[in-house]
Amino acid sequence: MNRFGKLYELRGFTYACSDTSNSRDYTSMIETIALLVNAVLQEGTASAPAIPASAGAALAVGLAALGSGYAERGIGAAAVGAIAEDESMFGRGLILTVLPETLVILALVVVFVV
Repeated sequence: MNRFGKLYELRGFTYACSDTSNSRDYTSMIETIALLVNAVLQEGTASAPAIPASAGAALAVGLAALGSGYAERGIGAAAVGAIAEDESMFGRGLILTVLPETLVILALVVVFVV
């Protein structure tokens, strides 16, 4: 024990947990985090990765679709407002609305590569 409390060694880094008034034991928390990190990274084993390639590709497409949908939310609203005021803005609005979808198309390319 030092003035910071208990010291824990994990992956070459030293972590200090301060003493609290309710005196919780942080040993189990640090050990759980270490076990979780080792399970995800699977260090020292020759087994398969934690996430298979097909699941990783599906995750990439799903997150890309989620991100482009979130981006299109604001772009679409602004494009409709601009077109309502000036109909000559239709081309720009269409291009800017479709632009985030290229993210999903590139994610689909990842699926076919994997």
